[in-house]
Amino acid sequence: MPDTTAKSPTILVIDDDAEIRYSLSRVLSSRHFQVLEAASGEQGVAAVKKGPAPDLIFLDVRMGGMSGIEALQHIRSANPRQLVILMTAFGTAQTAIEAMKYGAFDYVMKPFDPAKVLALADKALKAHADLRAVSDYKPSINLEDYREGIVGSSPVMQDVFKIIGQVTASDVTVMITGESGTGKELVARSIWKHSHRAGKPFIAVNCAAIPDNLIESELFGHEKGSFTGATAQRIGKFELCDGGTIFLDEIGDMALQTQTKILRVLQVGEIQRVGGSETIRVDVRIIAATNKDLEEMVKAKTFREDLYYRLNVVRIKMPPLRERTEDVPQIVDYCLQSLVRQKKSRVTKVAPEAMAVLTRHTWPGNVRELENVIYRSAVIAQGDAILVKDLPAEICGAAAEGQPAATAAEVEERTVEPATAIADAEPAPELTVERALDFLFTQLRAEGKPVLARVERELAARAKAAEGGDVAKAAKLLGITKTALQKLTPAE
Repeated sequence: MPDTTAKSPTILVIDDDAEIRYSLSRVLSSRHFQVLEAASGEQGVAAVKKGPAPDLIFLDVRMGGMSGIEALQHIRSANPRQLVILMTAFGTAQTAIEAMKYGAFDYVMKPFDPAKVLALADKALKAHADLRAVSDYKPSINLEDYREGIVGSSPVMQDVFKIIGQVTASDVTVMITGESGTGKELVARSIWKHSHRAGKPFIAVNCAAIPDNLIESELFGHEKGSFTGATAQRIGKFELCDGGTIFLDEIGDMALQTQTKILRVLQVGEIQRVGGSETIRVDVRIIAATNKDLEEMVKAKTFREDLYYRLNVVRIKMPPLRERTEDVPQIVDYCLQSLVRQKKSRVTKVAPEAMAVLTRHTWPGNVRELENVIYRSAVIAQGDAILVKDLPAEICGAAAEGQPAATAAEVEERTVEPATAIADAEPAPELTVERALDFLFTQLRAEGKPVLARVERELAARAKAAEGGDVAKAAKLLGITKTALQKLTPAE
């Protein structure tokens, strides 16, 4: 049994056309929504500022006086959480862009389809309920406690933190392994920041991003004229990093010839520029990282065994995010607070349902993928919280697919459209001839078109189609003469 004591949602309709307000109010009232009306943008804005705020607003774009876009800006400025659906007869790109730019939940085209209006209202009201559910949300972390950018309190991450602390006091070479996007460079930077080399340079080199014929020049520098295009002497990364720490990311992609020279740096601390004969001493700590299986590469003779043992003195294995999903809420909070601090977003919260979806996802792209999703969702979100509807569809779908049947059913139940639930509790109102004519009359009048002529032409065309083009039968169906019918539907 539906809860008849619950307060019905309040919807404010703002339009300077009385017929539009009447028509839309009838459609919305059929679902037992409480409908309020405002005859202008100014009245609507005043009503919102005076309060109490409605659960949802339908706002016309083109009105005399204050336009719908202007009213939307005032309304959202007064209440950033206010959900507004714009109404327009002109579905131009500019209208759509401006509507979403200034925070509209959605927009609906005139003439209205009652079923679509109700479905959209249900969707917006569901979002409104989700926003209320996150009103007491508090971040699970303090941004200042995570200045390293490595976020997580799971047991596997605690092990990572311990090893970082143990290796910072020495110059031991460190190998960081793990899938792409797990935060290997952050670990390398953390080791550098806490070491005695923190006052010296930290240089990161992505070995996979530099062509084999340029990697030696990039790392060791070159002399003028040493190869085509070498028009001047160049200082390499190792010289620039003297006294500091160099991070060789994706070292598994480095060519064997270059591996030999890296080995020499580790063994004797010396380099030679490409095309040069001078030996240059450098004092550089090397931290390497890879997402490849170096042990298998050593067996396949594609990675030097002696270099492997030189690099792999201490290994830090970064766990994939799917193995520490308990850290997802903390990472989400860190991302949101960082975006706010950078003034890239005003979103500070995540709805419980949305957080559940994020926690269930397997994250093949690891933390980097999660950061991307949060940034994208924060841009899309229309309030100060990320809702399920703001998440990419593939995230919601993938999260549900990987679950047992019972859990997937819970997901479906939580994300089902409220229109379905309401329909189960109370049948939708029957579309009578009176309601259809009322709707048609209102829309045609709003468009400024001759109402009777348009209706006659439409009925005549449908009658002919229904009777397979037989004019006599169609005329009989309409109760008019064949001559009258032919005038309404001239031959093409």
